[in-house]
Amino acid sequence: MVDELTAAQPFLKWAGGKRQLLPEIRKYVPVYCNTYYEPFVGAGAVLFDLQPSVAVINDVNKELINTYMVIRDHVDELIEDLKKHKNEKDYFYEIRNIDRRDDYHELSPVQRASRIIFLNKTCFNGLFRVNSKGQFNVPFGQYKNPKIVNETVLRAVHHFLKDHKVTILNTDFEKAVCHAQEGDFVYLDPPYDPVSNTSSFTSYSLNGFGKEEQLRLRDLFVDLDKRGCKVLLSNSSTDFILGLYKDYKIEIVQASRNINSKSSGRGKIPEVLVRNYE
Repeated sequence: MVDELTAAQPFLKWAGGKRQLLPEIRKYVPVYCNTYYEPFVGAGAVLFDLQPSVAVINDVNKELINTYMVIRDHVDELIEDLKKHKNEKDYFYEIRNIDRRDDYHELSPVQRASRIIFLNKTCFNGLFRVNSKGQFNVPFGQYKNPKIVNETVLRAVHHFLKDHKVTILNTDFEKAVCHAQEGDFVYLDPPYDPVSNTSSFTSYSLNGFGKEEQLRLRDLFVDLDKRGCKVLLSNSSTDFILGLYKDYKIEIVQASRNINSKSSGRGKIPEVLVRNYE
């Protein structure tokens, strides 16, 4: 029998996901902390690997956060709805185009979560990308047998979220950590500062994440440091990022990247892990 907490793992493919980098991240996770904060939770690879007893998770992507809440509160209904989907091209575009219709907002939270999981499992290369109107615009992936209904993982995530004190937020990253204090651990995994072959990583939300946001995040890192929090940050190894965090401990790591709209953006890519503690 599979241990449900052990089986808790990302339920979506996610550009910039940290599953491949977990062995490196584990090296720098503090041994003890009070509350775990992750204001850019994404698919939750680090969250599910650490399985903290008390956590605050957040993401600006409201459809993603709705999916977390549905898995926590309505996992049975979600699994049943997922079983209705078909891995067919015409059906895919029918479901994808729902967010172009006026009645999109009439979908229930369960239907919205089911749609996002279905699209993520069947779209090209597992990208989550929206256009300037916030509409999902990734084409059909043409996979033979995608696992649209992964009941084991969904139930494991459900039990983790229900059995631990996990607060789920959908707000700005600064607001998500406004209560973080001495003894807390904050893991920051923002949309990366783009380099030529990874620029598509920043397009998962309507508002994007440019230089001004990176500067605001650096200022938050400094503020959290002053509060006595232990802070670990992931980002791309660009001159801009290296300059922003030059006063902190920086480790260069090689990350495997398999989700990118361009084949040149896949493979081993240097990234940084920045921390403010030994």
